[in-house]
Amino acid sequence: MNDRAHFVTRFGGVLAAVGSAVGLGNVWRFPYETGAHGGAAFLLVYLACVLLLGTPLLLAELAIGRATHRNPVGAMRALTGRRRWTLLGYAGAVCMVLIVAFYSVVGGWTLSYTVHTAMGQVPDFGAFTTSRWAPLGWMTLFFAINAAILLGGVVKGIERATNVLMPLLFIMLAVLCVRSLMLPDAGRGLEFLFHPDFSKIDGNVVVSAMGQSFFSISVGIGCLLTYGSYMPDQARLGRTALSIALMDTMIAILAGVIIFPACFSYGVQPDAGPGLAFITLPDVFMQMPGGMVWCFCFFLLLAVAAITSSLSMLETPTAILQEQWHISRRSAVLISTLTGWVLSVACAMSFCPDWSNMLTVGGLTVFDLFDKATANVIMPVCGFMMAVLVGWVVDPARLLPHRMGEQGAPWYYRPFVYAMRFVAPLCILLIFLSGLGWI
Repeated sequence: MNDRAHFVTRFGGVLAAVGSAVGLGNVWRFPYETGAHGGAAFLLVYLACVLLLGTPLLLAELAIGRATHRNPVGAMRALTGRRRWTLLGYAGAVCMVLIVAFYSVVGGWTLSYTVHTAMGQVPDFGAFTTSRWAPLGWMTLFFAINAAILLGGVVKGIERATNVLMPLLFIMLAVLCVRSLMLPDAGRGLEFLFHPDFSKIDGNVVVSAMGQSFFSISVGIGCLLTYGSYMPDQARLGRTALSIALMDTMIAILAGVIIFPACFSYGVQPDAGPGLAFITLPDVFMQMPGGMVWCFCFFLLLAVAAITSSLSMLETPTAILQEQWHISRRSAVLISTLTGWVLSVACAMSFCPDWSNMLTVGGLTVFDLFDKATANVIMPVCGFMMAVLVGWVVDPARLLPHRMGEQGAPWYYRPFVYAMRFVAPLCILLIFLSGLGWI
């Protein structure tokens, strides 16, 4: 391995990668997607998609990073020797900057709600998001936290921070799960989440579950490739990829255990949509004894999840600037965060009535435009090309080296190759067509 920075411990590397995968998609998006698509029926299909789609793509990214010990752009060039494949690395980095632009607006909301609930107040969501300055301030704080961690580097910044933040996330999950399970009608919520009605499984549920598994683990755009490049050569990638996928899925399910019993206990529809986290659930928590404490725990959970995932989205363009353009890490961090911040200002202000008309493109606010462009176009295209690269362009044995005569291929080698050649491209194509509204 070259002299690039690398994670000091396997545990630290896994936690960092789990933190990259775990974000608002697990705690915020998964519950309302599950609620909107039949509960346990959706969960069952989602688990199959994680196994067949998410985990192989996750393993592919980690393997590319570990095999090359380069950022996504350098990795594409090292693997293929062709300049045109570096466009895939750059496209992923652009996608991450666009995602972090609107993601950090929501991250700012989570910080605001965490601080306000700690002081005994629950903000009015409508008034807060449409105000001129408050969302900008909290979004700026969110970027500042990310920048401070990234300036510490891979070991003293990312690994050290995730070693603290991820255990905190698990503690908040455990506390909120216990509280939710003590509610009067918790059993109805658990039945909704874990007792499948197979008649509800249709094409829409399958495509939605594929999309959630793809987006939840954050594969295809290079976040986990970058973290894989910081893993030592002796890292056991099969076990690591499976650990990350299982922990990511477990956190999503635990978020459902928190939310669905609360919804059924207080007569709230589990398909309340994105407003479930910032409007509906605070009302639910405030009906419980000690409601402000539970509100604080929930929004602290959201804030931690948002920070751990945004770190990887900013680390990747930072690594590209640092290694491809030979810029100091400090300058690369500042360029990445300031670029994201400028775009994020437009996303935040698109909620403000004074600015919304000027920040609309094709009938979409800048926030929605970035969301749809990344989720419906750039991520699926990058993920499809990543699958093609690993399945058809590069010899998979270069990514998962093994001594055929002595130890043989790892048990997952042939299923991995099959998934990357056939399953992943087909699934991602369906996600892409669904996102465009063509199926």
